[in-house]
Amino acid sequence: MSDSTAPHDDGDIVYPSAVPFVLAHLACFGALWSGVTWTSVWLAIGLYWLRMFAVTGGYHRYFSHRSYKTSRFGQFLLALLAQSTAQKSVLWWASKHRHHHRYADTEHDVHSPVMTSFAYSHVGWIFSRDHSTFDDSTIQDLTKFPELRLLHRFELAPAILLAGLCFAIDGWAGLIVGFFWSTVAVYHATFCINSLAHVHGDKDYLTGDESRNNWWLAIITMGEGWHNNHHAYQYSVRQGFRWWQWDPTYYVILGLSKIGAVWDLKAPPQAVVDRSQALPPRVIERSAERLAASVPLDRVVSAFREAYAASPALSELHLPTMTLADLRDALAELQQRAGDRLAEMQQQAQDAVAQWHLPVLPSREELSEKAAAMFVRTPSLDAIAARAHELLIEAMHARLVGPPVKSASEGAA
Repeated sequence: MSDSTAPHDDGDIVYPSAVPFVLAHLACFGALWSGVTWTSVWLAIGLYWLRMFAVTGGYHRYFSHRSYKTSRFGQFLLALLAQSTAQKSVLWWASKHRHHHRYADTEHDVHSPVMTSFAYSHVGWIFSRDHSTFDDSTIQDLTKFPELRLLHRFELAPAILLAGLCFAIDGWAGLIVGFFWSTVAVYHATFCINSLAHVHGDKDYLTGDESRNNWWLAIITMGEGWHNNHHAYQYSVRQGFRWWQWDPTYYVILGLSKIGAVWDLKAPPQAVVDRSQALPPRVIERSAERLAASVPLDRVVSAFREAYAASPALSELHLPTMTLADLRDALAELQQRAGDRLAEMQQQAQDAVAQWHLPVLPSREELSEKAAAMFVRTPSLDAIAARAHELLIEAMHARLVGPPVKSASEGAA
């Protein structure tokens, strides 16, 4: 059940495993032969919403994030209902989703439209050879239950049983319209969160990834469209953080808690909701990388090389052995020299001033201003700017002299 974190190959699709998925789509056209009855239509509508809750409240908020508790029997019913959607076992689903949160929108993410293609993130990844197995070390809280392991062995059994029930209720129309239409609809509503919710929508929180809030996805997925909220605090049973953010999955779970069927519902901390809490180091690092990438470093390096060649003071530094501390001092000297010279030449022609106005790395204060324009409000903007400044100096050093050479004081630290 191992699960590699190696970058995936978009073309490495295990085609035999995709056959049932394709056949389910083709079966929908069987309605041209079976016809469509009112019974089958109402069956499809009812099964869509019931099984959408099984995905959102079961696969996702319960098995993947443990955002509330239920009895062992309730857990089994949730697993049975979730697997009736034919989206593989709850063990596979939870493992993959936890992996996604650990590596969201990086090269190791199992389904990132940013790192791969939209089609791959929407559905192709499911049939990739890399994802045919899963890392059971991440779901030991689930694998300890033998009934969940049994459902994993027979992952399609709940869906097959439901298909048989639909046929018993309304014949071929019940099977094709009631079961297959609703199954395919639930497939793509679920998959839209992996693909569209990382491309289209608003970012209310800085999460270090491309998760978005999308109101119309929230409607068709019973609240899952508030995906940026979810990535801001993944353990919340409520994904609509604001009163007006439609989240029927939460309303159902809240109702179940009133009758004692579930309990210990986890709410998002108020500091997270109002964005007053400092960001975790991982988010600061990824945001700093994005901020640093917005600086035209090639021009800065080119200008530094010209200044290095023209300045006797700077030319005393030997580039191949220049340490990061040396580079910081040199940049500070350039900035100070340019500022002093500009002050002296305020009344001179602009072209004369321009020759001394060297493009230098933006200061931490300037980076903080840029971060405020790029990102949503957070108390961690200064920390992001400071880290981005360090990343820029390290990148500049690498381009000038190769791998960083630390000074004695830096090595001691």
